[in-house]
Amino acid sequence: MNDPATDATTDPTTDANPDTATHTGAGAGTAAAAAGGTDERDADERLRRWRLVLGGGEEADGTGRALTGRDAAMDRTLAALYGDGEDAGARPGPRSAGLGASAPGVARWLGDVRDCFPASVVQVMQRDAIDRLGLSALLAEPEMLEAVEADVHLAGTLLSLGKAMPEESREAARAVVRKIVGELERRLAARTRATLTGALDRSARVRRPRHRDIDWNRTVRANLGNYLPEYRTVVPERLVGHGRASRAVRKDIVLCVDQSGSMAASVVYASVFAAVLASLRSLSTRLVVFDTSVVDLTDLLDDPVDVLFGTRLGGGTDINRALAYCQSRITRPAETVLVLVSDLHEGGIRGEMLKRVAAMRSAGVRFVTLLALSDEGAPAYDREHAAALAALGAPAFACTPDHFPEVMAAAVEKRPLPVPGE
Repeated sequence: MNDPATDATTDPTTDANPDTATHTGAGAGTAAAAAGGTDERDADERLRRWRLVLGGGEEADGTGRALTGRDAAMDRTLAALYGDGEDAGARPGPRSAGLGASAPGVARWLGDVRDCFPASVVQVMQRDAIDRLGLSALLAEPEMLEAVEADVHLAGTLLSLGKAMPEESREAARAVVRKIVGELERRLAARTRATLTGALDRSARVRRPRHRDIDWNRTVRANLGNYLPEYRTVVPERLVGHGRASRAVRKDIVLCVDQSGSMAASVVYASVFAAVLASLRSLSTRLVVFDTSVVDLTDLLDDPVDVLFGTRLGGGTDINRALAYCQSRITRPAETVLVLVSDLHEGGIRGEMLKRVAAMRSAGVRFVTLLALSDEGAPAYDREHAAALAALGAPAFACTPDHFPEVMAAAVEKRPLPVPGE
């Protein structure tokens, strides 16, 4: 099939009207030129991308396409981390490295990364820098705190190193984690407090409220059966009131968090949320972390950074043992919400774990199972255990940090949980 634009350009006189023929030929010629320009731009863009993939410094390197400006900066930044050389001061050759163990420019490099790439790529390159460069050199940079991107995965990486971290790096690592935690608190704390405070107020039902304490929306819903159509009126046989301000503890929250290596991001977020929940007077909050052993970090909740450095990422998993500990600390089951954060890969006794969950549910505990508390969706998890928990009335699902306050509000108010995708 012939190209209409080509045909019209080849023989513009086929139109009976000379003016029309002239315009048709000119228009087709313009279209062909535009198409040719697009092809050239596409080819140039492909060549540009290949040059960035292959490296080779700023020279054309036989391709006829030299790297300039932003592209050259991107190439230098990539070469410094992923290249083969070791001389930090050398002129970049075929993707030669510029971040040796003694390189003084790590913080400067971090700044270049942030200038050249989006945050998601920055986070990946930071993690790669820790792996390739070595933690000591990265944390020894005085300007590192200002340059580093606040990233929950970076916090998880630092925490997972634990006692393997060089002594001279620990204070710097703690400062980095504190910066990351501060960013998370600014993002999540206010909304969490507001959402939970509202839920607690609504859950404190008052049978005979004063006029100013009446929750009119709930009152109308509770009395829809008393609607009189002839008067177009709902008769409020039962009044529902907001809870009055009280210093009494209304709900007990237990966060039981799996600290195996795959749950690093969830541990960071859970620690921040636990500290926020602990700041609410109407809640009694307990934080328990576990692998094959169980550690109660409740006494550290005044400072989430202390909490995080009290964890020990990695190791096996004994969910049953952790739940046994939590169960032993529950004194008001009907007023308790227990949140298990785990991928459910149980190394303990599966049958006992499920019996324990069933017993707590029967006693009135609101049981919530989160496969992950992060922005990355559900990890690889034990589907058989998840199905068994769902059969007990404790559906397991992944939850983002932004969605967590709504999940907790529903649990506190004993409403159906807002499970994503349902």
